[in-house]
This record gives sequence, structure tokens and C-alpha cells, in this order.
Amino acid sequence: MRILDKYILREFFGPFLFGVAAFTAIFIGSDTLFRIAEYVTKYGASWASVSKLFLLAMPRIIIYTFPMSVLLGSLMCFSRLSGSSELIVMRTSGQSFLRLAAPVFTVAFLISVMAVAFNEYVVPWTNNTYQTVINQEIKQNIKPGTTEHIVLKDMQNGVLKHLLYARRYDPDTHRLENITIQEFTDDGVTRMENAPFAIWKNNSWYMEDGVIYDLTADGVERMMHFDQQMIPYAQNPQEIQKKQKDLDEMTIRELKDQEKAFSAAHADTTEVVMEINKRFSLPLASFVFALVGAPLGIQKQRSSSSIGFGLSVIVIFFYYAVMTFTGALGRGHALPPAAAVWLPDALALAVGMVLSWRVSR
Repeated sequence: MRILDKYILREFFGPFLFGVAAFTAIFIGSDTLFRIAEYVTKYGASWASVSKLFLLAMPRIIIYTFPMSVLLGSLMCFSRLSGSSELIVMRTSGQSFLRLAAPVFTVAFLISVMAVAFNEYVVPWTNNTYQTVINQEIKQNIKPGTTEHIVLKDMQNGVLKHLLYARRYDPDTHRLENITIQEFTDDGVTRMENAPFAIWKNNSWYMEDGVIYDLTADGVERMMHFDQQMIPYAQNPQEIQKKQKDLDEMTIRELKDQEKAFSAAHADTTEVVMEINKRFSLPLASFVFALVGAPLGIQKQRSSSSIGFGLSVIVIFFYYAVMTFTGALGRGHALPPAAAVWLPDALALAVGMVLSWRVSR
């Protein structure tokens, strides 16, 4: 790495780290602390539980602050270099804008890759543990209500053999409703079972008045009706409710299994598909924001850190406003789910490329 690259990265990392701290503090102050205060006042949460919630909330927040901080870091870096005329000297010596911005773009890309891994292996676990603390330590005397969209997996030697989907579970009647079960072999789905409901009796689940479809590559080979059939691998009602996860608590593999189960039951997969794509689009925003921030920082003489911070906030506001808008269109089926998630990144990428082209002329 050249001395000039190291110098530019030093100018980048200062405001980047400041941005991580500042934006994280904003998120904590505007959301997390209010939630924790409610748990203390409403449920009498202990300080031990409150401390756990505070720490477990951090990874989810940091994923959102990375793109903001990269934008701030890249904008402030080139704003200072431009304001002190150092950038003019560098470009006069034959260095193009893209060459000068290359170390920042490279680091931003590495941050995006790291954020994808962080969003897959750390954030789902902390989100799940966060909910466990709330449900078991804080709301321990609160009876669980109806659970929607139940998905159960039968794994044998690490291989998925059965995938069960139920529209809902009612704890008052101990019933699973609108059940679809897929049976897998090396050839894919070879059997499907449908039943309007299953009841918990004699320590087992029993489907009532259902249909079994034997499947081949050409379609349904055979169809059989049954009055009652046991589900041997399903957990007891307490375990079912305990093991169900929200979408933000699942890994990408679990989300794909969820999508597969929803599709087989003809349930709406929009939220699942959007969450899968969001696991990549949000981390990638760090790289996209570097493409926007670097050329934006040298449009004019901006040596004031407050102006740079304010400009970053404006860009971030528009990005998240577009993300909220397209997300609503996706959930309302006005846009394809994947397009709704990726459109903000695509627009920001286009803006970044145009700005970089203008600066490079």
C-alpha cells in the first residue's frame, strides 16, 4: 500500500469511527432506551436483564450505522482534502479521482463483506437471544398468545427430511391449523400431506381428515385420504412456541426453508423474500454510500465538519425514506419483493456513478 493510500485512509477512518459512535448513540437514544424503560416500568425488569437487552441490541443497530458511517467518512475525508487544496496537488501530479478514492472504495467493499457475515452469524443470534430474555426473564408470567406461521423441520443426520407448515397455533385449544407437510428424498419433494388441523392428545400431534399426495417429476402419482395420522417428529406445544423465530432471528438458510414451507402451503412469501434480500442489500449499502460520499465531498469547498455531517444526514434521510417507501410497495405487492429491497441501493449506485463521472472529467 502506498503512503498516499495510507494517508487517505487515515482521513477516512477518523470520521468513520466517529459516525459509528454517533449514529449508534442516536439509535440507542431514540429507540432502545425507550423500549428498555418500558420493560422496567411495566414488567419490573431487573438490571441484569436490562443490561443483557442493551448489549444484545447493539449488533442490530451497528448493521444500520455502518452505511451511514461509511458515507460520513468518505464525504468528510474528501471534503477536508478538497478544502485544504491537497486534492488539487494530488490531481495535478497525475492522480485521477478514481485512483485517489480506490483505497476508500476498497475498504468500504470489505466493510460490506464483513457486514454480510456479521448479519448472518451474529445478528440473528443476538436478536433471538434478545427476545428470549424478554419472554423468559421479563415477561415470564405472561401467557403466550396465538402463534402465526409455524414452521417445523425434521432433520436426520443433518439432512432435511420433513418440513411442516401450519398457518397458526392456538394455545387455548392446542390446535395447529391449515397444515402442509413436505417429505424430501434425494429426488426432492416426493410426498405432500395436507390437513385442516391437528390436535395435541396423548403426548402426540394427530392430523385430522387430511390428504396425502405421492409426487413424481410428472406431478401427482397417487392421492389418498386419511381420517387421522400422527406427526411423529413434531414437538410438544410449549416447545413449538418456544422455538418459533421472527424473520430477523433466522439465518439465510432458515429463511430459505421458511420460504419453501410458505410456498408449498400457498402462503404469502413476500416478507420472507424481502428479508433474504435485505441481508445482502443493507450491508452492500456501505460500498454504495462510499461511491456517493467520496465525489460528493469534493463538489465544493467543504472544510466544516458540521456541514459534512449535516449533508450526510440529508443523504441518509433520503435513502431510508426511499427504502421505507419501496418496502411498503413491496409488502403491498405493488413491486416485486426483491426489486423493492434493491431499488434504494440501485438508485444510490446510479447517483454515485454519475457524481464520480462528473468529478473525474
